[in-house]
Amino acid sequence: MSRPERSVHIAKSVKVIEWLKTELLDQVANLFKGLHYANQSLISDSLASLVVATYVLARRVGFSYREVDQAVTRKLREHTRERHQLEDWYGDLSQLEEYIGKR
Repeated sequence: MSRPERSVHIAKSVKVIEWLKTELLDQVANLFKGLHYANQSLISDSLASLVVATYVLARRVGFSYREVDQAVTRKLREHTRERHQLEDWYGDLSQLEEYIGKR
């Protein structure tokens, strides 16, 4: 890749990362609105958009999708081991770990 092409590629990557960061914030705001108004469609759409943006941002900064999945699994195990309240009260973390493991 020539020097000008590399500069354009780097600038484009930085721009995409910045856009993804704003997308995450925008979707968090939409999620809060959906929760406030009990709008299930908006809640579901915002959560899905957050997951997608997170995976794409991870890829743009050098992580594979598999690495993100592995990090999530490690985090779930850590929280389960440390008896996180969500696990103690509802079993959410071990259920999510089991779900991810079956994918």
